[in-house]
Amino acid sequence: MPSATSKPRTLYDKVFDDHIVNEQDDGTCLLYIDRHLVHEVTSPQAFEGLKNANRGVRRPDCTLVTVDHNIPTSSRKNFKNAAEFIKENDSRLQCTTLEENVKDFGLTYFGMDDKRQGIVHVIGPEQGFTLPGTTVVCGDSHTSTHGAFGALAFGIGTSEVEHVLATQTLLTRRSKNMRVQVDGQLPAGVTSKDVVLHIIGVIGTAGGTGSVIEFCGSVIRGLSMEARMSMCNMSIEGGARAGMIAPDQITFDYLKGRPLAPKFGSAEWNKAVNYWSTLKSDADAKYDVEVFLDGKDIIPTISWGTSPQDVVPINGVVPGPDDFEDEDRKASCKRALEYMGLVAGTPMTEIPVDKVFIGSCTNSRIEDLRAAAKVVKGRKIAANIKHAMIVPGSGLIKQQAEAEGLDKIFTDAGFDWREAGCSMCLGMNPDILDPKERCASTSNRNFEGRQGAQGRTHLMSPAMAAIAAIVGKLADVREHVSSSPVLAKVQPTVEIQPEVDSPQTEDELERVLDVPVDNEPHTNTSAASGGAGLPKFTTLKGIAAPLERANVDTDAIIPKQFLKTIKRTGLGTALFYELRFHPDGTENTDFILNQGIYRNSKILVVTGPNFGCGSSREHAPWALLDFGIKCIIAPSFADIFFNNTFKNGMLPIVVSDKVALEKIADEARAGREVEVDLVNQEVKDAQGNTIVAFDVEAFRKHCLINGLDDIGLTLQVESKIRTFEAKRTLDTPWLDGSAYLRRGIRGATKIEAVPVPKTNRGEVKNEPLQW
Repeated sequence: MPSATSKPRTLYDKVFDDHIVNEQDDGTCLLYIDRHLVHEVTSPQAFEGLKNANRGVRRPDCTLVTVDHNIPTSSRKNFKNAAEFIKENDSRLQCTTLEENVKDFGLTYFGMDDKRQGIVHVIGPEQGFTLPGTTVVCGDSHTSTHGAFGALAFGIGTSEVEHVLATQTLLTRRSKNMRVQVDGQLPAGVTSKDVVLHIIGVIGTAGGTGSVIEFCGSVIRGLSMEARMSMCNMSIEGGARAGMIAPDQITFDYLKGRPLAPKFGSAEWNKAVNYWSTLKSDADAKYDVEVFLDGKDIIPTISWGTSPQDVVPINGVVPGPDDFEDEDRKASCKRALEYMGLVAGTPMTEIPVDKVFIGSCTNSRIEDLRAAAKVVKGRKIAANIKHAMIVPGSGLIKQQAEAEGLDKIFTDAGFDWREAGCSMCLGMNPDILDPKERCASTSNRNFEGRQGAQGRTHLMSPAMAAIAAIVGKLADVREHVSSSPVLAKVQPTVEIQPEVDSPQTEDELERVLDVPVDNEPHTNTSAASGGAGLPKFTTLKGIAAPLERANVDTDAIIPKQFLKTIKRTGLGTALFYELRFHPDGTENTDFILNQGIYRNSKILVVTGPNFGCGSSREHAPWALLDFGIKCIIAPSFADIFFNNTFKNGMLPIVVSDKVALEKIADEARAGREVEVDLVNQEVKDAQGNTIVAFDVEAFRKHCLINGLDDIGLTLQVESKIRTFEAKRTLDTPWLDGSAYLRRGIRGATKIEAVPVPKTNRGEVKNEPLQW
């Protein structure tokens, strides 16, 4: 769907422009969504909203559902059903609720008894559901992974999940363009995970705020698709809305034979490749921000603190507060050292670890497992390692790894070989750290408590995590192996089989065929054309609580153990839980929201930047709102959190003027009321004197003041959505699910599984090594 405009455009501009259904005068765009991935954590409230409004799912054919966050990764040999297998009540409820919803709405679902089940950002590319030039969303911030295919992929909140399910569109605005170019040659042993950690260390966790990052340069072009996915996966950790890499022959080769991609060699495939080949930035396209790096300057990189920007080379030392000039970074460093139990100046290679985790949507693909296996082969984990676990990203990856004998290499070394799932990446399932345990992890976040309350996380590549398990402490893989465990350039080979086994029994058929009838027609004809679904927000006057912190992440706002709910309410008691309460459950009287009048705060005044960084989970604003806080004032916000607050009738106010922000904070510190006047866009003191004027987008202001429902507003232009879909079918027919969904007589949906390599168990493929 190339646009006819002649203005030089970036890759992001091209994909965004090709998906505009409607654009308002203030720049608010209604963007069509090609691919929607759904999992159990951020969807139950969305489906509940659909049912309450008597709305259907507009495009079941463009929606793919799986379970990953909550599920145990223990053996499924005796698996019968999720209700019996999952022991934790709240986790079980989320998973069974999802199963009920996919049946009620006729959606394609990969459950725990399906070998195609896996981490949502692994199965999309694996199945060919993710394609170049598409828009891809999911209620998960690491949706940015799919940008490796030249897709515009980003995380959304639960209100937006509901919006996409109902309308197949999203209300959004254009992001800034940011280019990160890495040229030259990577030194020995450096992988894509090292590259992206290095980048985040350079730009910081807010460096990409308001932007979509395009990764380019000779180093990026030399990466395999799996390595590119690791790069784009962590673009969100640099504050970006999304990360993208232009598709090329490496991309096309990866997609050949994938079950949900156009059939290789067909006219549709050729048409698709012709379009995909246009998806690259024009030579004279302009970027708002540019970062240029030389590959030779990057060596194996590892995190030391509690933010992905807290990184150093493996041959470096733990920094101290005096190593930073910025006062916020000094304070963050001091707190991080205390939390991590580290002393400034300690060489990174002298830090012992307790546990090792190789997995997550960042590094759980077959290439990652092969890299780790090359380090581990013939060795044993160190005696001080309490637990080392390998968690494949999907059942198909697990099957392929076992066919290559990788599982035997790991288990012989003392690793635990698990089933597919998010596992220890986040503490929402049984795979967690105990308090103060230190973990060498291939995951994407090292926030406080991310892998378990008081757990200490060091981020690194699979090869680095593998050698940490063998040595018993953080180590430089280059000093311990003689051949490369590199992730950088090897493209996993998949030998496509012409046929896959068909189900032989009714039970097998039920597991492979997804569920009941499709909800035709795919339009929400029964839904109201408009409406007021939120309380109106005009003025707010109340006690404001001062929060003297920077980079407050969503795990701090509400720890992940409280996300296992199917409701939007009742989360106020979990707000800032690990700051409000001591480990024994008693209140921390030093925390502001536990003090006197601040227990009833309606406004939060944050003095540090980048509030709400981290996850796309909407539970963070839900928790604030349930506590009673309807307005947050801060110097800056993370993009997704900022957007999520508006969806819940809340007002985030950016006050970048330090003097003005201090005046508001002084009112809060004095315990005086603050008034927020949205109509006049002013923050006032208790006497009505204006402290500062603030900006707010016209459309968002209109919605807040009138309490308008986004879905109702969108359905007012339903005819434009239909027109867009009709043109989309003509231009890119491979994006319509009818091209790959076979309707049986029972109306069930069948998607063939991706073929498994023809490799005998015990054989490790001799892939070419890049060191």
